[in-house]
Amino acid sequence: MSKIKVMSPVLANKIAAGEVIEKIFNVVKELVENSIDAKAENIKIELKDAGKSMIKVVDDGIGMDKKDAKNAFLRHATSKIFKDDDLFFINTLGFRGEALASIAAVSEVNLETSDGKESSNIIIKGGEVIKEESGNLRKGTSITVTNLFYNTPARLKYLKSEPYELALTTAFVEKLALSYPDISFMLFNNDEKIIHTTKSGNLLKTIHELYGPLVSSNMLEIKGSNDDYDIYGYVSNINILRKTKNKMITIINGRSIWNNDINKMIEEAYHTYKPEELHPICIIKIETDPTLIDVNIHPTKQDIRLSKKEELKTLLIDTIKEALYNNNLVPEIKETNDNSIEEMLPKTLFLEDDNETKLEVSMPKYDNIYTTKDFDGNQEEFDFKSIVDDKNDKLKKLELYPVGIAFGTYIIAQNKEGIYLIDQHAAQERINYEKVLNEITSDKSTTLLVPFTIELSKSDFIIIKRNIDKLTNMGFVLEEFGINTYKVSAHPIWLKDKINEEVVKDIFDTLISEEGHFDIKRFNDNIAATVACKKSIKGNSRITLDEASFLLSQLVLCDNPYNCPHGRPTIIKFTIYELEKMFKRAM
Repeated sequence: MSKIKVMSPVLANKIAAGEVIEKIFNVVKELVENSIDAKAENIKIELKDAGKSMIKVVDDGIGMDKKDAKNAFLRHATSKIFKDDDLFFINTLGFRGEALASIAAVSEVNLETSDGKESSNIIIKGGEVIKEESGNLRKGTSITVTNLFYNTPARLKYLKSEPYELALTTAFVEKLALSYPDISFMLFNNDEKIIHTTKSGNLLKTIHELYGPLVSSNMLEIKGSNDDYDIYGYVSNINILRKTKNKMITIINGRSIWNNDINKMIEEAYHTYKPEELHPICIIKIETDPTLIDVNIHPTKQDIRLSKKEELKTLLIDTIKEALYNNNLVPEIKETNDNSIEEMLPKTLFLEDDNETKLEVSMPKYDNIYTTKDFDGNQEEFDFKSIVDDKNDKLKKLELYPVGIAFGTYIIAQNKEGIYLIDQHAAQERINYEKVLNEITSDKSTTLLVPFTIELSKSDFIIIKRNIDKLTNMGFVLEEFGINTYKVSAHPIWLKDKINEEVVKDIFDTLISEEGHFDIKRFNDNIAATVACKKSIKGNSRITLDEASFLLSQLVLCDNPYNCPHGRPTIIKFTIYELEKMFKRAM
């Protein structure tokens, strides 16, 4: 007796549903994407109990005639692709013909649709048609899904709490609304309105409607193109950063996707503008020839495969960097109605954990006293004019007058616009970083009076030996000295003798860690940041006002004076108006 048998269509659809329909938001996704493909201008989503009891999607799209309405629930029935070549020219959100069949297999579905000439009302339970009759002639489609996963209890068991499921659905509808600002989206849960966008066609206005004025007022417009890609959208400045990446939204040819490669490109564009543990808000639309992407690699179509990735990377990074570079990035303290210090501080200045926000203030301990004689800045002034242009003029032309030092860490300065707090370590770190980065391409060396040795593990020794030319090109003079050991007898001129051994070890570690994906630009950047940190004055170290003045005169000449190389802000501004509001001098 044979053991292999063909599954029934109902069983096959239940199995397929396990790949396509995992959570409530997957149902909403498939239904709303069908509405978008049907050229709807208004889409309303109604949920009961976050969708556990009911999901209803109503649109004013082109609708379906009676035959299409019935065929829509057949597996692999679609109006979007017909031949093999169509897979390479996908311009719709749906195309597989699996979604409706999968939803109907694990729920009860009520479909009402009309193309303006014919109408249908079809009721399906567990994949079986229960009722079929004519409906009303309102053009468009309404689909109601109830008792989701009633016949697949294992799937039902693993649905999360209502707030969790609602958050997933809300986040997805937000992405759709940002993808299509010319469509009005409304989302209700238990008759409470959660989302309403006004089909303005204006992406920034849609951002404002979804995220509020604080976010929308801190977004920077980006626009760029090359032979293969066009990009447009908005990215946040450094005042608005988040601990999670869930507001990094990428839309390719109208499809909201999550792609790790693109996220890494965006993060790289923000390098030195933000701390690594914080992430920007961004809505980036990418248009390209459909043949350059493959959307058929994930059951839920939430990821894609890219061709010509390097071309996109260059365009995306350069465009975002230009937007950040051309905007004044000095955070300003704003007064709030409740006057809470946590709200007044920029979000990048305090850490949030899962339970509470903690702000710690401690009295300074002056570990070092810097004088004019030994303050490194006064010994060696760097001529920034050779590497800066006329951008960022607003900050570069500021005349800042130091009036004090707080906690041995923050320079207090003023001008006619307000008061500024400057982190002395971050400021000098930026100055030193740009200085080293400008010099690091030189292969000039300084011979050490007393050479030193660096001992490595066997595997690390092999990696260094394999990449010895990279170190030689930087100006190091190295020779093998015993077992797994190198002797350093000369180093680049931009290294200081008093920190060279420690920094050389860091350079070795960086080269070892990046072996296999070595990028000389990124390598130089990391080394410059490391050297700059070692060379710079530390916090809780008191300097004189003359030294503070010199430090500020150098900072405003930097190419990017707003952040240290690790992304922390160097300067915070309190405008006179905001100060007067805080002290009730201005109402």
